[in-house]
Parts: sequence; C-alpha cells; structure tokens
Amino acid sequence: MVMPCLFADPNVMKKLQVDRGAIKFVISGANIMCPGLTSAGGALDDEVEAETPVAIMAEGKQHALAIGFTKMSAKDIRNVNKGIGVDNMHYLNDGLWKMERLD
Repeated sequence: MVMPCLFADPNVMKKLQVDRGAIKFVISGANIMCPGLTSAGGALDDEVEAETPVAIMAEGKQHALAIGFTKMSAKDIRNVNKGIGVDNMHYLNDGLWKMERLD
C-alpha cells in the first residue's frame, strides 16, 4: 500500500503539483496532463527525468493525490506543455488503496 506509506514519509519520492482544476480528474484515475502541471497552481521539479516515480500533490492540499511515472522530463513537460506528463498508477481510494491488509 504505497499511498499510506507516502503519507507517513512524504519525502520518500519526488513531487509534482497539479492545479486545483485537475484534482477531480486525478482522483478519478486520469493521467496527469502537462497543462495541469505548468499552470499557475502547478509546480515542477526541474531535476525530475522521464520514467521517474513521482508523488502527485495538489494546489492547496497537504497529502499526495496519486503516484505515477513521468512520461517525459519536467523540463520537457514545461516546454511541450501538452499531452500526458505523468501516467497515473495509483490514486486515493482506488482498488489498491481499498485492498485489505495482508498480515
């Protein structure tokens, strides 16, 4: 269960931030589009390369909404600014989140 671990140690992976308008789409399982990361409410870490696991944060929220893998570097996300920037692999309240704990 990755998301609860991320809540316990939020610095375990790099973070990208989407704007408020992207929140409902991200927690519905949508991939993260470049404009949601490059808008006024978004934030990118320029050191993030393509195929990097990242926590998806949201403008005005304390905890991560999702975890995904970047499809391109943060610099390319900023420069291209269209299409999918991050593949959403796991998000709040998805099947993995709701899975019962194995002891």
